[in-house]
Amino acid sequence: MGKVTGFREYPRRLAEERPVEERIHDFKELYQPLAAVELNRQAARCMNCGVPFCHIGCPLGNLIPDWNDLVYREQFEEAYHRLMATNNFPEFTGRLCPAPCEESCVLAINEPAVAIELIEKSIIEIAFERGLVRAEPPASRTGKTVAVVGSGPAGLACAQQLNRAGHAVTVFERDDRIGGLLRYGIPDFKLEKWVLDRRLRLMEEEGIVFRPSMPVGTEKVPVGELEAFDAVALCCGAVRGRDLPIPGRELEGIHMAMDVLPQQNRLVAGDRLDTHVDAEGKHVIVIGGGDTGSDCVGTSIRQGAAAVHNFELLGMPPVERPVTQPWPYWPMRLRTSTSHREGCSRFYSLLTKEFRGIDGRVAAVVTVNVEWVPDPAGGRPAMREIPGTAYEWRADLVLLALGFLGPEKNNVIAGWGLELDERGNVRTDENYMTSRAGVFAAGDMRRGQSLVVWAISEGREAARGVDAWLMGRSDLPTRGPDELPRV
Repeated sequence: MGKVTGFREYPRRLAEERPVEERIHDFKELYQPLAAVELNRQAARCMNCGVPFCHIGCPLGNLIPDWNDLVYREQFEEAYHRLMATNNFPEFTGRLCPAPCEESCVLAINEPAVAIELIEKSIIEIAFERGLVRAEPPASRTGKTVAVVGSGPAGLACAQQLNRAGHAVTVFERDDRIGGLLRYGIPDFKLEKWVLDRRLRLMEEEGIVFRPSMPVGTEKVPVGELEAFDAVALCCGAVRGRDLPIPGRELEGIHMAMDVLPQQNRLVAGDRLDTHVDAEGKHVIVIGGGDTGSDCVGTSIRQGAAAVHNFELLGMPPVERPVTQPWPYWPMRLRTSTSHREGCSRFYSLLTKEFRGIDGRVAAVVTVNVEWVPDPAGGRPAMREIPGTAYEWRADLVLLALGFLGPEKNNVIAGWGLELDERGNVRTDENYMTSRAGVFAAGDMRRGQSLVVWAISEGREAARGVDAWLMGRSDLPTRGPDELPRV
């Protein structure tokens, strides 16, 4: 390890956020650059544990103590290569991942965790600045062709791994630009799209072919057209949003989150839209307290909302790690996003009962407070409404961010009659192959809506399954569920 006493000498520090009064007027990235001396100190806090639990917390099995030590020693080129050994896109995860590795950091047992995500982002950005990140096309080709459907993080990771194995890879995307939810789901203040485009240019130089505006499983691109490929990897996501079918849902001004967020991304990209949802001057209520709800909050504030309220059905989580979720498990505790700190009011244990309108447009939301009663048998707590707590909130615009119900079923799933699991996701075997030979699935459409880091991990694992099926064996790296990565 670089500095034996680093974790005792240096407190945890993160990059400073741009002032709220500045950043809410644009969609630029939130964070200020970190000084080199502070990066060195943060890397010095890593204890190089004998059993690095951060490996287990990270779905990619990132070699975190290795590159922390190298950053402390200012050996950035080697740190970059260690980072890329397990993570195709650290510039994405370094901005978007909630960092489960930090929750399982050994230092986090009784001190603030090592700033792993910050160091990860710093490594890749320094590597780009120094010209270390270059296209790396394979030395030879196998003659095999693979179609990847979907260009989100799972599809991009799968495509890059398969290309590295020497296969000719074509990525099909139904939207007009490549990137999936990275492009049209994540707000620019969390991921500016030049970061995505920078990586896509490298992947094109490596030989990957991107075909946007190609909705596979429709009349425009029937699934039969993909049978010309030697294998197919489906990475189509799980974007069916959960609706809220209560009285008044038909009123204008009530929108699904994923119908709204892509519109703002297109506007930032310079597209002209005939109509779009705009929160300017409106009292906005965002229903749903997860990441998508937070993105709706930040977007509404930047659009000039008069007020933003965020409702969550569940009770307020504890600030500290619950005793029932001990280290190194991921704890369900209160997390306040940068968007929440920009002027949003958050409310917990609220059940939305009714939307009320004037002249066909939403004007109010009626809620009631609830409490959660523990099950004596140890099952799930029961929800109970609290009498006398009904309340009517002004609402000129309501955004529904209630989670996702799995992949869309009327495209490739229906076209090939793929089997689904009990949760409605695409069923695969241990090698990520679906019920149709030669067709694989990965990412959210296989495991359900999850984290960007899980999507990349799934794409990598599926690529290994495809490669082994095509070639009889695979030298692509893998990571089992309970083992350190083999690289």
